[in-house]
Amino acid sequence: MLSIIGFVTILAIVLLLISGRITPIVGLVLIPIIGAFLAGFGIEEIGVFFQDGIASVMNVVIMFIFAILFFGIMQDTGLFDPLINKMIAISRGNIIAVTVGTVIIAAIAHLDGSGASTFLITIPALLPLYKRLHMNAYLLLLLVGASASIMNMVPWGGPLGRTSAVLKIDPTELWRPLIPIQIIGLVLLIGLAVFLGFLEKRRIQKRHLSENFEAAVALDAVENEEDSLSKDHSLARPKLFWLNVLLALSVIGFLVWGMIPAGFIFMIGVSIALPINYPNVKDQMDRIRAHAPNALLMAAIILAAGSFLGILEGTGMLDSLATDLVTILPGFVVPYLHLIIGFFGVPFDLVLSTDAYYFALLPVVEQIVTNYGVSSTSAAYSLIVGNIVGTFVSPFSPALWLALGLAGLEMGRHIRYSLLWLWGLSIVLIAVALFMGVITI
Repeated sequence: MLSIIGFVTILAIVLLLISGRITPIVGLVLIPIIGAFLAGFGIEEIGVFFQDGIASVMNVVIMFIFAILFFGIMQDTGLFDPLINKMIAISRGNIIAVTVGTVIIAAIAHLDGSGASTFLITIPALLPLYKRLHMNAYLLLLLVGASASIMNMVPWGGPLGRTSAVLKIDPTELWRPLIPIQIIGLVLLIGLAVFLGFLEKRRIQKRHLSENFEAAVALDAVENEEDSLSKDHSLARPKLFWLNVLLALSVIGFLVWGMIPAGFIFMIGVSIALPINYPNVKDQMDRIRAHAPNALLMAAIILAAGSFLGILEGTGMLDSLATDLVTILPGFVVPYLHLIIGFFGVPFDLVLSTDAYYFALLPVVEQIVTNYGVSSTSAAYSLIVGNIVGTFVSPFSPALWLALGLAGLEMGRHIRYSLLWLWGLSIVLIAVALFMGVITI
């Protein structure tokens, strides 16, 4: 019964978000509370679950608020304008070059294994370029998320860390057979980026009815840049450009280093950026007021997501759902259970958190298939490869909510836009892993 309530609760939220009939805050707060009441939990217990959930996302909330302020101030000073103009000059309005570059930049940015820092580095820098070239921002999120997901197979990433804890195997040993899968995955993703870039180019051509689209979009970018400089001339700080570059690189460097909490890094960054660029206190407060609405709105959504996660985990709905999923399958498919779960790994991202997938579902699947001669590592690789590509299409990912806030996008539309592409990529990677013997039957 607990599994049914949990499934209905999650399904209701996902469907309502996809349909756009409810705001994330309302859905993430009210629907889990109703589910917890139906499961027999009292208001005091739900309050404890809420506190646990909020505690789990509080660092992300703090980081988000000050990251938005920091990158907003950097944009005001004109820090990203030369980079964007250079990329436009190199691509000459070539949509495909931009999509391929997005994949490569995101892969490099995710070397630290942190989804939040990857989005913080890539989205603010690339989003203005996508807007100037009239490209779909959801394509940016798809490519950055997919690239970061594939890179997330590194030993210091969350999935391998959780898997190593379950199987009692060193994460570096788990990673080595996955290195070829990562490389092939990035190559396939670049191919997908070329294809989606071609489709995006055709869409924009039809929209603008321009035969010489590349020249037109490059000219439009120049005109937009001139307009932007004229409108924001009072905010731009060209004489402080290299000082701001040093500040931004220092912030990013400390993020990658990982020895200082990200929220603290951005607090310091904001505290340095404001007086350097805007010595007047009134100007500093104006910059904070200008960027605070977006930061606070998405911070509220992340807090609501924390409440959602806390209630579903505290009530045991997620663990129960993961355990019961394997008991309803017919007997003849049980020896291939790891492949079946891996095949549906991306859709599972919509109904299971990462912890539930690896700490609740993986041990059950591994225990069952090893009785049929399948190795523990093969079972784990099937679940990892099948699921990891969809890491950043899941409403359970706080980093994804961060990315949505940075790009000003909606969860439901992101799921509609990205889910099938990411699922298809994960299925191809499972086939590649089977062919290479990383996954066995």
